[in-house]
Amino acid sequence: KKAEHRVCLFVFNRIEITTLMSVKAMVNLLCPAQSARPGPAIGQALGPHGINMAEFCKLFNAATQKMPEGTPIPVVLTAFTNRTFTFITKTPPTTYLIKKEIGLEKGAKLPGHEKVGEISMAQIEAIAKIKHEDNHVKHIPFQGICKSVIATASSMGVSVIQEQDDTQEL
Repeated sequence: KKAEHRVCLFVFNRIEITTLMSVKAMVNLLCPAQSARPGPAIGQALGPHGINMAEFCKLFNAATQKMPEGTPIPVVLTAFTNRTFTFITKTPPTTYLIKKEIGLEKGAKLPGHEKVGEISMAQIEAIAKIKHEDNHVKHIPFQGICKSVIATASSMGVSVIQEQDDTQEL
């Protein structure tokens, strides 16, 4: 049995007009912010579901206007049987944010055996604040997200340095 979702078509005089639509597919994509173009990567994912690639690219680029251009943005696209779609954008992958934060080009070839960089707890917390904006992780405590970022950094060969307290007792 196909899943059905209520989708808001439009709002008229504070009355929300909704309809029940059958979901054809849910597609996960990773698109560059502000610069998604109809091409083979997007076409192979959306074409079989009858989604208009140019329309998706136009809407996605408009939705990511406030993000730095070229930042990889995960997208969850829901395709309906009537060839319409909705999509949700998420925050950039944690690995991308870690590499950007410490100026790293790529992670270690042998994580655990080789270290390619260091990241401070302040940088970990900054990344966790960005990741905490996603709806699917809002229920997770901030400390849990910090631990997840630390684990991701470790799997990339990036070691976490503890900041030393600069206060001195007299």
